[in-house]
Amino acid sequence: MPGIDECLLEAMRLPGARGAALIDWTSGLALGTVGESPGGDQETAAVEVSEIARLAAEQHAFAPDDDPDDGAAADADPPVEDLIVSNRDSYHVLRFVGASFDGSVFLHLWLARAEGNLALARIRLGEMAERLVLA
Repeated sequence: MPGIDECLLEAMRLPGARGAALIDWTSGLALGTVGESPGGDQETAAVEVSEIARLAAEQHAFAPDDDPDDGAAADADPPVEDLIVSNRDSYHVLRFVGASFDGSVFLHLWLARAEGNLALARIRLGEMAERLVLA
């Protein structure tokens, strides 16, 4: 099972990857970063991206249509698996990491639109999130 550094380096091997970070969305703290950062400042980018992640994670409108009798499954993880924010030249993919991290951590991948493959990035980030261990 890869730790934070290995996971982020694996994310940077994705086609079009410009930067990656593991961020705690409750505090805005980057637990690890690699590559470039949107706006040039990794700490500021982590805080700004965590605002978007927190807004999505706390909204019940995004909750899955689970069995209402199974309250444990609904409370274990954020209701959102991932978010995609796009602009003219890039994608920002935010993948939430499950309850093993107290449900408040997500991977942020900054992907160049011209070289990146959004579908592949989503699949790989999901796999990384499942294997990630805090080291």
